[in-house]
Amino acid sequence: MKHKDGKPGPQGTRVFPMAILFVVLCGFSFYLGGIFCSEKNRIEPSDVKDVTKAVRSSKESLVAPLQIKTVSFAECSSDYQDYTPCTDPRRWRKYGVHRLTFMERHCPPVFERKECLVPPPDGYKLPIRWPNSRDECWYRNVPYDWINKQKSNQNWLRKEGEKFLFPGGGTMFPRGVSAYVDLMQDLIPEMKDGTVRTAIDTGCGVASWGGDLLDRGILTVSLAPRDNHEAQVQFALERGIPAILGIISTQRLPFPSNSFDMAHCSRCLIPWTEFGGIYLLEIHRILRPGGFWVLSGPPVNYENRWRGWNTTIEEQKSDYDKLQELLTSLCFKLYNKKDDIAVWKKLSDDSCYNKLNEPDVYPPKCDDSLEPDSGWYTPLRSCVVVPDPKLKKSALKSIPRWPERLHVAPDRISDVHGGSASAFKHDDSKWRVRLKHYKKLLPAIGTDKIRNVMDMNTVYGGFAAGTIDYPLWVMNVVSSYAANTLPVVYDRGLIGTYHDWCEAFSTYPRTYDLLHLDGLFTAESHRCEMKYVLLEMDRILRPNGYAIVRESSYFVDAVATIAKGMRWGCRKEDTEYGIGKEKVLICQKKLWYSSNRTSR
Repeated sequence: MKHKDGKPGPQGTRVFPMAILFVVLCGFSFYLGGIFCSEKNRIEPSDVKDVTKAVRSSKESLVAPLQIKTVSFAECSSDYQDYTPCTDPRRWRKYGVHRLTFMERHCPPVFERKECLVPPPDGYKLPIRWPNSRDECWYRNVPYDWINKQKSNQNWLRKEGEKFLFPGGGTMFPRGVSAYVDLMQDLIPEMKDGTVRTAIDTGCGVASWGGDLLDRGILTVSLAPRDNHEAQVQFALERGIPAILGIISTQRLPFPSNSFDMAHCSRCLIPWTEFGGIYLLEIHRILRPGGFWVLSGPPVNYENRWRGWNTTIEEQKSDYDKLQELLTSLCFKLYNKKDDIAVWKKLSDDSCYNKLNEPDVYPPKCDDSLEPDSGWYTPLRSCVVVPDPKLKKSALKSIPRWPERLHVAPDRISDVHGGSASAFKHDDSKWRVRLKHYKKLLPAIGTDKIRNVMDMNTVYGGFAAGTIDYPLWVMNVVSSYAANTLPVVYDRGLIGTYHDWCEAFSTYPRTYDLLHLDGLFTAESHRCEMKYVLLEMDRILRPNGYAIVRESSYFVDAVATIAKGMRWGCRKEDTEYGIGKEKVLICQKKLWYSSNRTSR
């Protein structure tokens, strides 16, 4: 008798019975294995049916695609048209007023989540396209009269007929935002040569400052809470200007340390010197070494302005002296000053930070237990986050200028597990190929139909880098549970935020034209229920907006089923390489109007 490889087997009378015994044992083990596996892989969520694990040919997936029941979502009542689940004014009374903590993120518990589709306002129209949207938007899309009545005299905006117009004014720039930024550029020449690329505007108003900077090659995150101005961030996004809901209160902002090249406050009413300077400590944390902090409004230029501030010159001088003393203790140096604008620069040398080790110094240096980049529900602390000496190339004077920095592997990629210059280069080239394919699948990419874009689970910002020549901007989202790659995104000259997709995003409804995700459900389905993630996508996507869902074949059909219940139209496409284990869904949200007037 021979083995299957042709070699002779052992001789003797016991060979034949042993062969029979071998076959019987194999069959019995196969039977037991089948029973065990069928029990182990049983999936029993309430809306899942007939999920099986099947053996397929070598060309097919080993696991049958997830199949779920057909679902249809009802409409939310019309009073949810501006619903922001984690910053909902309906729930503010549950939280304290100290340091405005009620305006921070407070997401509803699972049993209070809405399972309905947020309707547009009555009379909603498809948004005006960029670049015209920077100067005007439809009144019915953001129908808020308070801000118009209170701020029209300062040229923030004014209502004319069916539109809001944005003249480019502001409290501190009555001659227009362009003249204001021209003066700022005279004070900060680095704004002109590509040194300054990313900025944050705290208390952004209707984001006219960030809108003006776009033409100057500077990408700004406009930040404001949901407050009595009603819809600052919604106005910004309706105009096509990057913005996010947020407030410096008791939690860190959702950004990594040493990221922004510039921070700006134009009479933003943040009490910088109160509570031990804790708000300015947060600006220091997120500002890149060598970066600039710009302040206009009280107490700057108090000598000439104090009469209009309902105060005394002595009080304003005292406030300015306190501010200067605090900034000096945080290793800021006055860089330039003229009229209503003062500029401080965050020092990058070690001589100042070494002094923080001395006893009885306030504020002290943060100890090693406090992760500098932690920015998701991380409490503010009264200490200075000292820049890591190992990352001197991340300082503003050392990082490549824009646009060169977009395609240069940053130093901080070495902090990412598996990160390297070669991995960065591979990711860059991979996204060039992918976007060429996406453009074929969705020709609207690169046209004025798509302005506000979100990459829901980016790694290095490759999607955003690949679309840099298109008339759009990308909010890069890094999961708070994923590897911390957001510093790399900012070092490239792009913008983004931390987020957990088990919760609602910090934005208003109908604020993005395109949502892109790459394996989000594969990575997060063990934590986040797919239904709620997709309902959140529907909330923030504009009517007629698009979603590109790149997922494993296991999840694609289930996503399409839920999307159909949200009134989306989807089609399934191959990836650029035609690999069966992964597919691309191209979806479009339909425009519909509310027929429901009762609270749900």
